[in-house]
Amino acid sequence: MVHPPPSPADELRHERRATVTDVSPTRAARRSAPATPERLDAPDLDPAHDPGPDAARERLEREGDEAAATEPLETPDGHRIRVGTASWTDPTMTAPGVFYPREADTAEERLQYYASRFPVVEVDSTYYALPSRRLSELWVDRTPPDFTFDVKAHALLTGQPTETKRLPKAIREALPEDLAAKSRIYAKDLPDELRHEVWAQFADGLAPLAESGQLGAVFLQYPRWFFTSSENRDAIREAKSRLAEFGLPVAVEFRHQSWFNEKNIDRTLRFLEDEGVPLVLVDGPQGLKSSVPALAAATSPDLAIVRFHGRRTATWEGMRDLPTVERFRYLYDRDELEEWVPRIRETAKQAKDTHVLMNNCYANYGSTNARELAAMLAAELEEWSAEDRDPG
Repeated sequence: MVHPPPSPADELRHERRATVTDVSPTRAARRSAPATPERLDAPDLDPAHDPGPDAARERLEREGDEAAATEPLETPDGHRIRVGTASWTDPTMTAPGVFYPREADTAEERLQYYASRFPVVEVDSTYYALPSRRLSELWVDRTPPDFTFDVKAHALLTGQPTETKRLPKAIREALPEDLAAKSRIYAKDLPDELRHEVWAQFADGLAPLAESGQLGAVFLQYPRWFFTSSENRDAIREAKSRLAEFGLPVAVEFRHQSWFNEKNIDRTLRFLEDEGVPLVLVDGPQGLKSSVPALAAATSPDLAIVRFHGRRTATWEGMRDLPTVERFRYLYDRDELEEWVPRIRETAKQAKDTHVLMNNCYANYGSTNARELAAMLAAELEEWSAEDRDPG
């Protein structure tokens, strides 16, 4: 059984319980204390890609990249690149001394601190539980007006199962008896009115983000069994249309290689371009059925997305009884990040905004790589500007 991360409701309950503490030793001493999150054995990972949070922090400090991602990067043609992570609440990330100052021990303080280090974040918990309007209001209140949230679509919106107990009480109580007895259900099994209610509640939960202009896109991450077909292209159109009713833009990520084989890649890109839907570009494990190639392509002139999942092959398709975060336990080395600099540059030329999100959110691995990559991109943009000033 895979253990999901905390849900939006879990976070809201934590917010109600949390209190600020500031006891000796001094805050400076607590910030410098070693990071000690629980670490499971990972024999498939070499020390370079799983050195532990202390070593990751030391690498970041050695290169002087701590503040590299604080603001959006601007390209010479006025486009912007935002670099951040795909979580700010994972327990391995919030463990004392890992990423946050030790005095940042409430939900409010952690998000405020995160927003002082990065201009964008991905909300992953909405895949497991429908978001609440109240929590979105808190996110808006705690972040600057130009801070951006990308949000993963709930599982039921992309044809995947969800745990029945995680549905809102009103929806659970309205389920037919046979569905209510199941531990996991699919949207296709729901009565039409309940299926509509799931979409409506998802959109309502994100309304404060959309109204404040802080919603980037809803990520429609389709499963490994979602292969290229007319029926599945229609499913994407339907999801886009349903969310457009509420003013919510979407982006699409595929986990089936058929969308990108030699026969279909041009049709896939053309389809998304015609629909005006950003393709989520991916770095992840290769050689598996769910592997997709590394591309540099913008299928929307407004937004491009790049997500880094890490390259931990052993857990990508077979999680066994592990926490979800173990799938993404992987620290990129600098050469692996450098591979993406020209791809992101090319993509950013084609889209007004580019969001680069590190989904390897084990401990401080994602936050370390995000700042390292932002520093590399900043250097690349300086060269780009110099080329524009002196084309000869």
